Amino acid sequence: MESFYKTHQYLVEHVQSPVRRLLMDEIDWNHRLIGIKGSRGVGKTTFLLHYAKENFGIDKSCLYVNFNHFYFSNHSLVEFVEKFYNQGGKTLLLDQIFKYPDWSKELRICYDRFPELHIIFSGSSVMRLKEENEDIQDIVASYNLRGFSFREFLNLQAQTNFQHYTLNELIVGHEQIAAEICSQIKPLPFFQNYLQHGFYPFFLENRNFSENLLKTMNMMLEVDILLIKQIDLKYLSKIRKLLYLLMLNAPAAPNVSQLSIEIETSRATIMNYIKNLKDARLLNMLYAEGDNYPKKPNLVYVQNTNLMYAISPEGIDKEVEHKTFFYNALHAKYKVNVSKYHLDFLIDHQYHFQCSSKSDVGKQYTKALYAVPDIEIGSKTEIPLWLFGFIY
Repeated sequence: MESFYKTHQYLVEHVQSPVRRLLMDEIDWNHRLIGIKGSRGVGKTTFLLHYAKENFGIDKSCLYVNFNHFYFSNHSLVEFVEKFYNQGGKTLLLDQIFKYPDWSKELRICYDRFPELHIIFSGSSVMRLKEENEDIQDIVASYNLRGFSFREFLNLQAQTNFQHYTLNELIVGHEQIAAEICSQIKPLPFFQNYLQHGFYPFFLENRNFSENLLKTMNMMLEVDILLIKQIDLKYLSKIRKLLYLLMLNAPAAPNVSQLSIEIETSRATIMNYIKNLKDARLLNMLYAEGDNYPKKPNLVYVQNTNLMYAISPEGIDKEVEHKTFFYNALHAKYKVNVSKYHLDFLIDHQYHFQCSSKSDVGKQYTKALYAVPDIEIGSKTEIPLWLFGFIY
């Protein structure tokens, strides 16, 4: 156990968390079993270590453990937890737990056997903690850690401390909110940088961002989809090709029949792959109200704009970029559907949005709202696009 404590102490003392994630205050830490999901690269490990540093320091009642450790190839999770618990352990942080076989069954045993123990574990975004893990579905509290919002990116880059806003607060008070922010900082130059490389925290590392993101995307395919979903490695090339074709054409309604011919697999398999790519946070699926998977989506979007630049840096359509940002920012907190008024999006079954200025659209819907690119401060129904990056 001592080697685990030494590793924990070193990691906690050296963790760099330059911006405090909003999720830290949204989690009910009183739950005894908490699962934190997120796509590869969004900072789950840093999040766990930041929580340990903020609440425990190097106190041995808290311990961070990564399941990359070979120790767990010959020792059970229950055995390890019992040792930790008997030595006065209270809070256990388990990283990449999906790499351990029967992890959910043993978590249930630990939950029942050690009633004073709190376990917080990280997992891939493709894990369905409530739907596919009967052992823990009634006891786990599940949360999602997303990449940086524009607000978090701006606070980090400009050393500001701007708060987040609800959608209703933005709709009602966007002019005053934007004016207050713009009195301190010019957001638009930062916003373009965010669209290119601000969603994933590893832009802070001294490495080529695009190459790092491409490597991360491949890890999403190979580990988060193939390994966790138990898909044979021989199908990796088909999934890669499907992802590339969908990204090049996004946002578009997928022609499943044509894709099945190009990928040389069945229509049903194409839809399963698209769902897996969505769960891995590589794609987003946009549906009309009332529709959902396994029905074919109305449109498939790239999950975030950083991925667009990784795949096709020289061919970015600005209108598509703006819609992709808006969708990604809003669906963090709200339901996003196709608008029935030929606008871009319907948010929470009541707000119809177009990602353009009002003059570009006309009068298709008198109550339409507009997420307008390239303006600092809006007016009435025209809200600056960048301001939606303050949703979380």
